[in-house]
Amino acid sequence: MHGRLRPAERREIMAHFKARELDVLVATTVIEVGVDVPNATVMIVQEADRFGLAQLHQLRGRVGRGAEQSYCLLVSRPKEELSEPAQRRLEALVKTSDGFELAEVDLAIRGEGQLLGARQSGFSDFRFTNLRADRALLEQARAAARELTPSLAGTPLEAELEERYAATELGSLA
Repeated sequence: MHGRLRPAERREIMAHFKARELDVLVATTVIEVGVDVPNATVMIVQEADRFGLAQLHQLRGRVGRGAEQSYCLLVSRPKEELSEPAQRRLEALVKTSDGFELAEVDLAIRGEGQLLGARQSGFSDFRFTNLRADRALLEQARAAARELTPSLAGTPLEAELEERYAATELGSLA
């Protein structure tokens, strides 16, 4: 089953699989979300090292929904050939099934990206802080900024802040 099939064709295939008229379903990641087949007990993910952590977690969640023991087999290149981030992703997936814990690991591996930009991964633009590690300090700074906002009224700094951050959540510091 693949994404180029019409939705009606995909539903028909899934109905046959769910009714146990098909013993094996070979599919692309089109089955990542929205598939609930309790009798599915084995999933094999080929080239698992090429997928992101969230996607692997979603795929793994397609099996084990029924009473039967289930297995998700992750097939990748030899460990020596994997990049360090790929190794960390696969090790995290083996270690836990907690989606929140996996999201934290994914953030640590991929980075937080830009706070006010379009880049969704990689190192942030901040030179002296880490959004995850310094969260409490950043929340204190934000609270202090909210307290200072009224005293900025009519100043050039207020105008610059308004111009830079009006379209963001930070634009409403007061």
